[in-house]
Amino acid sequence: MKIATYNINSIRSRLESLTAWLAANQPDILCLQETKVQDSEFPLEAVKATGYHVSFKGMKAYNGVAILSRVKPDEIQLGLDDGGPADEPRLIRARFGDLHVVNTYVPQGRDIDHEMFRYKVEWLKRLRAYFDRHFTVKDRLVWVGDLNVAIQPIDVYNPEQRAKHVCYHADVRTGLSHCLAWGFEDVFRKFHPEGGHYTFFDYRTIDSLGKKQGWRIDYILASPPLAARAKTCTIDLEPRRQPKASDHTYMVAEFQPG
Repeated sequence: MKIATYNINSIRSRLESLTAWLAANQPDILCLQETKVQDSEFPLEAVKATGYHVSFKGMKAYNGVAILSRVKPDEIQLGLDDGGPADEPRLIRARFGDLHVVNTYVPQGRDIDHEMFRYKVEWLKRLRAYFDRHFTVKDRLVWVGDLNVAIQPIDVYNPEQRAKHVCYHADVRTGLSHCLAWGFEDVFRKFHPEGGHYTFFDYRTIDSLGKKQGWRIDYILASPPLAARAKTCTIDLEPRRQPKASDHTYMVAEFQPG
């Protein structure tokens, strides 16, 4: 079983490269973030033509999540369900038999003095409660997406300069650590304990990819039963080298069946 995640940063802008990547890599499940399109304008037929089922929730110009899968999911649920803002274009959950897939686009936060940073910190608390409410560590659960947090110093190329950044601030690192403490294993770190591996390369930095000036803020996280079956987890940098690329790239994990 091959599961991938990708912040596509506008599915309509990168539809051609998406379909080419699907054909070349053949994942069983691909989770997308920042589709940036309202549902009525989602390129549904073009995605279905690749042979994948697609479930999605979006909005105009911002956010948006989707799950592409070879097999039609048995169930789809959207958003946080604790009585607060559901934020459906940031969370989509699919069930395939006893496999649960949660795909999230965690708020970026804008600035530590901005209300969206406080919302981000609270969102992570709500997310941990969501996992507590819906799952146990015995479930086959994978949580993927752009989490907008570099949790360890090795997850950003210059951590000593990032203490006040919304994606490295102590409050969000603590929030993500609390979510991971539910029982998740960071599948990429299982195979790559060393630093220097990134999934996001800022457009504003000239040749950020070539200079290896990036962040690892995209994750594939698995519950114990699923993490035990992980075979590989890699970052595919080639799509980031393409013209008009997303500022993120793909992360892919493979799991033994069973």
